Amino acid sequence: MSETNIAGFPILSLVTFLPLVGVAILATLRGDEAAVAQNARWTALWTSLLTFMISLVLWGRFDPSVSGFQFQESRDWMPEYGVGYRMGVDGISVLFVLLSTALTPVCILASWDAIRTRVREYMIVFLILETMMVGMFCATDFLLFYVFFEAVLIPMYVIIGVWGGPRRVYASLKFFLYTLTGSVLMLLALLAMWQRAGTTDISVLLHTPFPYNMQYWLFLAFMASFAVKVPMWPVHTWLPDAHVEAPTAGSVILAGVLLKMGAYGFIRFSVAMLPDASAHFQPLMFALGVVAVIYTSYVALAQEDMKKLVAYSSVAHMGVVMIGIFTFNQQGLDGALFQMLSHGIVSAALFLCVGVVYDRIHSREIARYGGLSDRMPAYALVFMVFTMASIGLPGTSGFVGEFLVIVGAFKVNFWLALLGALGMILGAAYMLYLYRRVMFGRITKDDLKSILDLSPREIAVFAPLVLLTLWMGVYPSSFTSFFDATTGAFVQGHDQAMLGSAGQGLRPLTPLGTSPQTPLIRLGTNKIGVWGLVPSGVLGAKPLAFLPASTGTNLP
Repeated sequence: MSETNIAGFPILSLVTFLPLVGVAILATLRGDEAAVAQNARWTALWTSLLTFMISLVLWGRFDPSVSGFQFQESRDWMPEYGVGYRMGVDGISVLFVLLSTALTPVCILASWDAIRTRVREYMIVFLILETMMVGMFCATDFLLFYVFFEAVLIPMYVIIGVWGGPRRVYASLKFFLYTLTGSVLMLLALLAMWQRAGTTDISVLLHTPFPYNMQYWLFLAFMASFAVKVPMWPVHTWLPDAHVEAPTAGSVILAGVLLKMGAYGFIRFSVAMLPDASAHFQPLMFALGVVAVIYTSYVALAQEDMKKLVAYSSVAHMGVVMIGIFTFNQQGLDGALFQMLSHGIVSAALFLCVGVVYDRIHSREIARYGGLSDRMPAYALVFMVFTMASIGLPGTSGFVGEFLVIVGAFKVNFWLALLGALGMILGAAYMLYLYRRVMFGRITKDDLKSILDLSPREIAVFAPLVLLTLWMGVYPSSFTSFFDATTGAFVQGHDQAMLGSAGQGLRPLTPLGTSPQTPLIRLGTNKIGVWGLVPSGVLGAKPLAFLPASTGTNLP
């Protein structure tokens, strides 16, 4: 079986595997080391730019009004087992394909002078990483998705372990072991779903009803893998070490794309395929998201290393994303996706900002700097734009995503929205504290008095990121329109699944540790009374509702 589009042209396969053509060219380069290094840089840059330009065809030809997969390709691989090579993108994944192809040339430009040893091998690894990232977002076969999802670990492990800092071996091993351990459980979940459905086709699995008891364990298995990738608290400790030791471009791609893999997995599999279990664990996911927002923000405020501060801020922002995903409403899910895209651009740019001064002074300590705005006005302006976007200033991309998530959370519960909104306040605290210490004051270090402002190459790196940040903030509908139809169909399908469960007499949202006769879980007390969590199957359309204890604890 073969099904392609655009006049029979398999564009997704081309976008996915074109970087490997660049890898083949790089492998044939010969000559002295300096010539090979320079040719490798240009070959990798043009390959990544060509891949990005072809991916723009997806942007131009994508139909935002269609909620299903588009540009589909399907070829039998093991038809007797229901496994095949299946590719396609919908409103959720198409923008992440573009994000991956856009950030790769940025990373290559950022590495132009910073990487001076084994340049050809470095470029080869980066192009392989691009293939794995794009393939993961395009895969519509669960087994193919798993292959790409795990294969991403290998080039990232090599980038950190070979071209990283002094503790690179420790950081790369910690990164690899954390992410691989949970993925083994996801493989077992994949096999269980295949055994029941007889196929690994995601389009079929999305419409396969899994028993609630099975959903319960499948959700936990997926969570073990995706939570580490997000990363969610408390399995986030690998991230600061990985960011600190990784080269600048490694941190850019890690924060810009790889952290989105976990949240993408939650949306595509945990929530979409397991609606009963995802609603059951909704309070837990909210709690973990709120803790990530508040706790890691305070940890970021205490950091003296710029990279660690930005790394912890990433955990806080991804906590906001998780809150949005599990609101199960249009605003929350749209906000989560928009925040993922915004964070992919803004956090990548912040790591590039850190890399600019690190390449000049070879220090990431905040106290090492001060007064840079006098010597580097262009750098100060660029850093200010991304600082404001990270805070969520209106007019920047960061505001739109966080605003939509808070609106979605408010429709669920006021206190959830309030606690989630604390991230904006705490974000302003640690980001402005960082900016003030680095940019303002008097220059007291001699080497800072002669530090150079942004070079033309660095301006070329930052310019598109600045424009994207402002574009997304001023004209957000040009992005939300791509996933509105898909998220709308997702929310409608989830509500129908919940109503179907209620109509069959099931009680899928009974909290842990309670019986079906008393599905109310007490969360806390105040002057008004005890508040509890009520299943949506009881109250109707809202996925989560809070009632005072005076209404009673035994619900029909």
